[in-house]
Amino acid sequence: MIATARKSQTGLLAVALGLALIVAAFPAQAQSKTKSAYQHVLLISIDGMHSVDFVNCVKGVSTSGNQPYCPNLISLASTGVSYAQAFTPRPSDSFPGLTAQITGGTPRSAGMFYDVNYDRALSPPYSTTPYGILGGPKLCPSVIGTQVGFDEEIDYDLQKLDAGRPNGDEGRNGINPKYLPRDPYNGCKPVYPHDYIRVNTIFNVVHNSGGYTAWSDKHPSYDFTNGPTGDGVTDLWSPEINSIPVNLPQVPGCNPLPDPNDATKTNAWTDSFQNIQCYDTLKVQAILNEINGKTHDGRSSAPVPALFGMNFQAVSVGQKLVEKFPPTNPNFSQTGGYLDPVGTPSASLQQEVEYVDASIGKMISELSKQGLLSSTLIVVSAKHGQSAIDPNRVLRIPADDPSDEPPSQVLSPGGVGPGNPVVQADEDDVSLLWLADQTQTTADVALLAANESIYGQGEIFAGPALDLIFNDPLTDSRTPDIVVAPNVGVVYTGGKAKVAEHGGFANDDRNVLLVVSNPALKPSTFNGQVETRQIAPTILNALGLNPNQLQAVQQEGTTELPGLPF
Repeated sequence: MIATARKSQTGLLAVALGLALIVAAFPAQAQSKTKSAYQHVLLISIDGMHSVDFVNCVKGVSTSGNQPYCPNLISLASTGVSYAQAFTPRPSDSFPGLTAQITGGTPRSAGMFYDVNYDRALSPPYSTTPYGILGGPKLCPSVIGTQVGFDEEIDYDLQKLDAGRPNGDEGRNGINPKYLPRDPYNGCKPVYPHDYIRVNTIFNVVHNSGGYTAWSDKHPSYDFTNGPTGDGVTDLWSPEINSIPVNLPQVPGCNPLPDPNDATKTNAWTDSFQNIQCYDTLKVQAILNEINGKTHDGRSSAPVPALFGMNFQAVSVGQKLVEKFPPTNPNFSQTGGYLDPVGTPSASLQQEVEYVDASIGKMISELSKQGLLSSTLIVVSAKHGQSAIDPNRVLRIPADDPSDEPPSQVLSPGGVGPGNPVVQADEDDVSLLWLADQTQTTADVALLAANESIYGQGEIFAGPALDLIFNDPLTDSRTPDIVVAPNVGVVYTGGKAKVAEHGGFANDDRNVLLVVSNPALKPSTFNGQVETRQIAPTILNALGLNPNQLQAVQQEGTTELPGLPF
């Protein structure tokens, strides 16, 4: 990301599985509502995994000898509904992607655009963050409008897996309150991620009904899953993914780490195709512990959660990374991503898909062992996709051509941040721009239009075109003033350590895997377009709870996923 302080084949599944699938129409009884017998829902996000990735692993590709390589996902699809055209919200980043799945809403209702963004109604943090969001004790309430960093920069120590929370400190889950934005209208209190999300979550609804909940993700900032009340997730565990990789004695094959070259003080877990599997396995173990009636760490007894789950990062890394050193395992390639426009995976990406599939197999096996499989609905999807699938389309700006510039630099040559024309820019394979002077929006759009060749062309969204997607930036303190969705393949980065990114508006960014499974369900494929925000009301209905208890469902009219018998 160059910024401040920081994608359908239909019927292929049926051919591969040899199943009698119902393609677009479902029997009348499947449309009717009946009281569900599900006692648990396991929600899994395979971050980055496209719908076409699922089709390819089910069918097999040339590099796999045309043999399937995801037997456990195939098993889930054989007792469930597969959605070929499932789309994440825009922007296709992790925050809005997960928010959609757990609230039923887009940024229009939930107010979650990116992990790093801008809010015109908040004040800067008490202390300047490690990534340079300017803070100071006296900047609240005197300064209104601030960059908001909800990535690793709000950790006590972003280099540590546990985020370095000191004993006895007032923070929660490794979050240092001095790095949080402050509310100038509420005594300058720090605004935690759970305060920031504007609507309740499925965890809130389940918790309020007396259900036990658990979730595991990649930063302490996923505290937002708790919802506005701050208590939706009973057992929340979010080890820091951008910490320095360390040996993990509790994970087989990870003590020492399999890729020590990428486990130095300058590295994160995402710098290695192999080390990222060690990191993800920590969270897999948490799920297994929870299935076994324990807390995530296995130290205490706990109810099996009514609602629980985790995200995987391995596939996302497999799609993006160009590893600095050749992997120690010859089965991995140094460059991830895809080999051709139809999504044939590189060796590293295929290894990550196989790893995730095997991990999900462990969860299925443990549910079966504990007699819980029949009473558990399993939902597998992705927060976001990744762009571009076609390796020939990749254009890293300015890394591949120093004469090119990201949109933020076109509008704000002197830099981005306080005192500059652009006060915040989120730029991956999209550019979200917040302006210091909103009256300059029309002029800035014209300037961008005149310089489209240097930032990757594409589409510009501002004014009425933007208002069709998000709330008006003149009335919503968080909506960016301008969004640039460049041509597919454009990634705004100054380095060559990645061949893909997410956040954008393209099909590659948004068309993701979605399977809803239980042994009692008949196999079917739904080919109409659905959205991942429909997962949230579907989960509540599956648990016998009213989806209309979700505020975003009420505000946006989000419906449940079609084709399910509950």
